[in-house]
Amino acid sequence: MAFRTYACGVGSSPAFYEPPSGIAAWLNRAVQALGSLGLSLYGAENLAVRGRRSGEWRVVPVNPLTLDGHCYLVAPRGETHWVRNARAGGDVELRLGRRRQPVRLTELADAEKPPLLRAYLVRWHFEVKQFFPGLGPDASDDALRAAAPRYPVFRVAAAR
Repeated sequence: MAFRTYACGVGSSPAFYEPPSGIAAWLNRAVQALGSLGLSLYGAENLAVRGRRSGEWRVVPVNPLTLDGHCYLVAPRGETHWVRNARAGGDVELRLGRRRQPVRLTELADAEKPPLLRAYLVRWHFEVKQFFPGLGPDASDDALRAAAPRYPVFRVAAAR
């Protein structure tokens, strides 16, 4: 599966984004609906981010990763709308059922991503392998370093 590229702005390097296919979009809506009811599939939660233009809440299912006592979000599809909205600095919440947890997302540098990408692939490879072509839980450190720029990763902390 090839990633699509688009220009992020004047003079910027291309970013990668794989939009959901018809079946994936349907599955995302189903997982999101279950999360709204308080049911989590294999640890999934709903991420709500205020739109950078509209100001409206946008909700997508995500797979939070806990590693060494910290929570992280990986964007396996690349530069998604939730990633761009989070970067714009709007309100962000993790939701499951009636629970609304305001959070702050801090994007990690590419050099920090390889161990997190490996842990993410160990946990969710069966679900996201199509977005990590040629990479798996046993990928080399060099391969993960090379792939790191394609996958935004955020540290999640409680909002203050």
